Amino acid sequence: MAEQNNNTVQQELSEILQIRRDKLKALQDAKMDPFEITVFDVSHHTQDIKDNFDAMEGQEITIAGRLMSKRGMGKVSFCDLQDKTGRIQLYARKDEMDEAGYERFKKYDIGDIVGVKGDVFRTQRGEMSVRAKEITLLSKSLRPLPEKFHGLTDKEIRYRQRYVDLIVNPESKRNFEIRSKFVSYLRRYLDGLGFMEVETPVLSPIAGGANARPFITHHNAQDIDMYMRIATELHLKRLIVGGMERVYEVGRIFRNEGMDTKHNPEFTTCELYQAYTNLDGMMDILEAIISGAAMEILGTYKVTWLGNEIDLTPNWKRVTMAEAVKEVTGADFMACEGDGEAAVALAKSVGVDMDGVPATWGNALYEAFDQKVESTLVQPTFVTMYPVEVSPLAKRSPADPYLTERYEAFICGCEMGNAFSELNDPIDQYERFRAQAAKRAAGDEEADMMDEDFVMALEYGMPPTGGLGFGIDRCSMMLCGTDSIRDVILFPTMKPLD
Repeated sequence: MAEQNNNTVQQELSEILQIRRDKLKALQDAKMDPFEITVFDVSHHTQDIKDNFDAMEGQEITIAGRLMSKRGMGKVSFCDLQDKTGRIQLYARKDEMDEAGYERFKKYDIGDIVGVKGDVFRTQRGEMSVRAKEITLLSKSLRPLPEKFHGLTDKEIRYRQRYVDLIVNPESKRNFEIRSKFVSYLRRYLDGLGFMEVETPVLSPIAGGANARPFITHHNAQDIDMYMRIATELHLKRLIVGGMERVYEVGRIFRNEGMDTKHNPEFTTCELYQAYTNLDGMMDILEAIISGAAMEILGTYKVTWLGNEIDLTPNWKRVTMAEAVKEVTGADFMACEGDGEAAVALAKSVGVDMDGVPATWGNALYEAFDQKVESTLVQPTFVTMYPVEVSPLAKRSPADPYLTERYEAFICGCEMGNAFSELNDPIDQYERFRAQAAKRAAGDEEADMMDEDFVMALEYGMPPTGGLGFGIDRCSMMLCGTDSIRDVILFPTMKPLD
């Protein structure tokens, strides 16, 4: 039965496609090819009319957009026209238009793009509308919109055909408007603090700045392999060495990893670096960006995400990793600091799987946090003081050589940002790169590569610096209240169809 219904739908679709092509051919034969039109003067958008209706009533205007519905079709027709700001009703009456023009309009299809000249008025039912005097076909839709076949609800198709999704699903368009406003807000905020926006290379001879597997490509002219960047960090810190003091980049990152609701192989981050500040300064900035954006865009600090009511009001909770682990599991890792054997035993005692993990105190603490605590952090929380073993680019804590001045911010168990008091000791940095290189030699494809030029840059001297990186996509997910990263990436990576 399902196969029979599908065949019927496909046959009906084929007939519609042919009818629309026949209509286009008739227009072309009549020397009225819509695709030859290059411009239409738009004086207003639909939301302009609705927002200023009292002042505009009776005024002649021109609007343009897509026909989303048609009703009537005798001597009087009603249509809904959609542009970038929303929809408004069109009222077309045969005796108020050129007769030939009205007859042509009657043959237009839902999905066609038209330009309209008319007057702003309110119908007898009180609906704000445009009384059409002239309707010009600007582009012929040769394929019907999906409402004809019960709407575009399949998410797989929505991601593959985002152009249709944006036409028929207003919530999708809203998501991307929120995302755009978020990026605009963070730029204004950072510019206001005296940061300079910069651009750094996407292709590099070395993959570094994060633990991730890179995409590898080949530069033909130089006959060398190159790596698509997995972070912008090392280039931005070179600029701090150069004296720029406050820099940021909103840029595309590429990581050769799996795809799920929180990850896409290419995504967008904002990384920023500020000289003469530390971890605390970076916490203040991230909190201000996320909370401020929520208030400006949504008008509230309260958002719903992943089934949880989140309060983004400033003054988020701040807790060390060891404290967070103790709060949730009762395990006190600070009592055995530096003792790898005791730490591993403690981790195992609270159900942490340590198989394949190097038996150090720092690794045991991190695994306890990762496996038992991270998912419990629903409300905004800064987790600070990460072990040296998992923070190869962060500065050691002056008070505790086993820990680094690093934080990650979590909301609904999701990492929202990662920040350091940046390591500026070139000797320490070189040794950490060597440790990472040993991991890579042992088969860890996500370990950082040795970057001798970066070490050389540090040898010239980098001031004490705070650094922060956070994902635009994940922040957008939270502000939009969506549970998939694909809902906030216009064209997410998709497996090719067979």
